[in-house]
Amino acid sequence: MRYSATSWFDNQVPVPMPKSVFTDAYRIFLETLIAARKEAGVTQVELGERLGRRQTFVSACETGVRRLDLIEFCAFAKALGYKPETLLARIAKKLPDKLDI
Repeated sequence: MRYSATSWFDNQVPVPMPKSVFTDAYRIFLETLIAARKEAGVTQVELGERLGRRQTFVSACETGVRRLDLIEFCAFAKALGYKPETLLARIAKKLPDKLDI
């Protein structure tokens, strides 16, 4: 369980924070990213090579073990032959109106 940083520093009771990596929205994000990779006909090994990383990095990102930041998302999109904004729009269309973050 993660805790808010300020509660520890303020000597208050720690407040649990949900792991947003496992929200439905993040699951949709990962599923769409994986689908884009497969549609591009790119394996995890090939994507890792394009990113200058190992296959294990790609696997960790795709399984949610490692969370992608915005810059990494852009690198993934470009390595798959997508404009980041095009792939993001595809993800956004699948997300619910109200996000649980």
